[in-house]
Amino acid sequence: MPIIRLIQLTDTHLEADPAAELKGVNVRRTLAAVLDLVRAQQTDFGAFLLTGDLSHDETPASYRCLSDLLAPYGKPAYALAGNHDDPAAMAEGFSEGVMRVATGRTHVMGGWHLVLADSRVPGEVGGRLSDDELKALEGALGQRRDLPTLLALHHHPVPTGSVWMDAIALGTPEGLFDLLGRHPQVRGVVWGHVHQEQDTARGGVRLLGTPATCIQFDPVSEAFALDDRPPGYRWIDLMPGGTLATGVRRLPAWP
Repeated sequence: MPIIRLIQLTDTHLEADPAAELKGVNVRRTLAAVLDLVRAQQTDFGAFLLTGDLSHDETPASYRCLSDLLAPYGKPAYALAGNHDDPAAMAEGFSEGVMRVATGRTHVMGGWHLVLADSRVPGEVGGRLSDDELKALEGALGQRRDLPTLLALHHHPVPTGSVWMDAIALGTPEGLFDLLGRHPQVRGVVWGHVHQEQDTARGGVRLLGTPATCIQFDPVSEAFALDDRPPGYRWIDLMPGGTLATGVRRLPAWP
């Protein structure tokens, strides 16, 4: 069984306007540069994993733009929503784009199970897994206990060290970790939201935060602050034996 490589892109913050900027950075230009880096470095991968805040203005046109930018790579894409996303606009925009982007909860890829969680709380920046969402995840994980699993969500369940960022993390993360304790087939949890890199583990589960394709947040700060490191992406190798390997690649300089 071959290794499945995922390319995680997160927090693209696209808008309908191609000139739109976030904190002085043209988000479409930085995403295009990161995708060029993927093309140069990743000669063979299985799919894109998109972990939220894909839009900033919550318009169908912003999601259509993302679909069109991914289309030349000819790879499937799996997406979940973040606090800046609107699921209805996402569904509309992705349906109109050149390439179909899947937004369902579960996907089987080779010998692995990919499960996408919804950590949004409407009207709030921070996240939470509601009781209904935890029940849905329990059911999804229970259906494929035979497969090693990667779980993806938008909000971070472990601290970053930035006081302001950790105030808008995943609320009551104990529910998630209780779920993982009942499902040892989950080998990794990956998220966006933090605009920085995290890599830790708990109970044998790899816990991974990923840089944004646009601005980066200072990884240790009391109040909101930007980091000068350039944008990037994460590659994740899902191995036949149920282990995973991963790393982050960044642009050599700001575009």
